[in-house]
Amino acid sequence: QVQLVESGGGLVQAGGSLRLSCAASGNILSFNSMGWFRQAPGKERKFVADIAWRGGRTSYADSVKGRFTISRDNAKNTVFLQMNTLQPEDTGVYYCGGALVEGAYSAWGQGTQVTVSS
Repeated sequence: QVQLVESGGGLVQAGGSLRLSCAASGNILSFNSMGWFRQAPGKERKFVADIAWRGGRTSYADSVKGRFTISRDNAKNTVFLQMNTLQPEDTGVYYCGGALVEGAYSAWGQGTQVTVSS
């Protein structure tokens, strides 16, 4: 019954910024956390950042720490990912996920493409 829809991806040059959004519908109040993952061509899907839905505690992959910021607007059922100082290695499809239990992501969006050129 939960649906997640990502938006905000696009093509940017290295050093640029993008802001991704994930709009959620359904029983999102049951989520323990929501997060962002990315998958580069030919690579496995990897963790980027997540945020506790109620308390707001955040965590980040080492590769994006200091450049990316995850946030949420509980009233609007939306999670954001502000991405600054983008690098070509940040290129990939970015997915929004929801976890009903800590660390167990079971709901996913369709993904949004982020391409960073050098």
